[in-house]
Amino acid sequence: MLARLEEYFLFRRLGTNWRTEALAGMTTFLTMAYIVFVNPAILSAAGLPSPAVMAATCVCAGGASILMGVLGRYPIALAPGMGINAYFAYSVVKGMGVPWQAALGAVFVSGLIFLLLTAAGVQQRIVAAIPLELHASVAAGIGLFLALIGLRNAGIVIPNPETTVALGNLREPNTLLALFGLLLISGLSAWGVRAAMLLGILGTTAAGALFGLTHWQPGVLGWAEMSAAALKLDVRSALGAGLLEIIFVFYFVILFDNVGTLIGVAKKAGLLDAEGRLPRSGTMLAVAGCATVAGALTGTSPVVCYIESAAGVSAGGRSGVTAIVTGLLFLGALFAAPAAGIIPASATAPALIVVGSLMVGTVAEIRWADPVLAMPAFLTMITIPLTSSIANGIAIGFIAYTALMVVRGRYREVSWLVYLLAALFVLRFAYLSGAH
Repeated sequence: MLARLEEYFLFRRLGTNWRTEALAGMTTFLTMAYIVFVNPAILSAAGLPSPAVMAATCVCAGGASILMGVLGRYPIALAPGMGINAYFAYSVVKGMGVPWQAALGAVFVSGLIFLLLTAAGVQQRIVAAIPLELHASVAAGIGLFLALIGLRNAGIVIPNPETTVALGNLREPNTLLALFGLLLISGLSAWGVRAAMLLGILGTTAAGALFGLTHWQPGVLGWAEMSAAALKLDVRSALGAGLLEIIFVFYFVILFDNVGTLIGVAKKAGLLDAEGRLPRSGTMLAVAGCATVAGALTGTSPVVCYIESAAGVSAGGRSGVTAIVTGLLFLGALFAAPAAGIIPASATAPALIVVGSLMVGTVAEIRWADPVLAMPAFLTMITIPLTSSIANGIAIGFIAYTALMVVRGRYREVSWLVYLLAALFVLRFAYLSGAH
């Protein structure tokens, strides 16, 4: 039996074994386990019950990672995506006043669109039509958006009518706790600790408990708690004209996140073929699409492939067994769900800031010496946090890129798909201006 499994997971070809794969799976889990606490903290701001979101996070991350390991046979784990969960909570629900049930419906529809386009084989064509610089700038913009939310939740940055934002009261106890958490996570990361994020959140929570800044409400995680958000999505409202843009944003961020992570992790693991292509990419994208649909059904934001999977690859993970082990550990994390309420915002805010700093690293992929590429990338990156909208950033980036390529005389290099998207974005802004 073990021999047949080793053959299925290509152990001999990949030069791996059970022990290495198990350790790699545990490493991946430790590097991304922070999402078990951070995702409920973010989505609860949108009104979703924290225990239900934590359960959905564990179930979706566990099930999707196992499915990726079994079908895709790659060491890539999945979980609710950072950045897109903040867009869900702060831009869609709180900013636009959309009920969280309708927002989950939009996630569901975007997942179905992703699956249909994967089945039709058009995903790669869409990716090829979009410049790498726009991919990178969207990720960096989301990172800045996350960091801004973290700084605000920590009380380090506060609103100011004259200057838009200002420095908060750094002597406030919760702000001091957040600063301690930021130093702890950053320090652990500087020492190369794999579980820096998770240990930082738990360490900050312990410090908060020591000084009376946490509130422990013991409880159990039963079906009543888990079902508070499960199957509560409202697809009919999501299909209304006002939510089409939200569905579009969810789809594009899911696409960017998944494709970028799949290629990046596979390249690090040496799993690309001789022509630089990703074997079984259709299967892996289908798994990602199914994961987002499942996320909407269980009560969480889009589920995507995690770049933290590279930590498992660095530990020697090469096959799907790594992802399966990670998934099993996420399912085991369900037992920790009742403790979610003790994690204060001061403990999760530093994690948002650190994740934001990691995402901004994609600016290194942008060719800043070329204004045709640099200006659209910059506008995309800066518009996302300043307007609290990923949609605005993507739209402005596409329009600027298309316009500059035409002005520069390089219009033949632009795909018809990019022209179509740019035109739709222009109409979007014209409609929004008219509406106001």
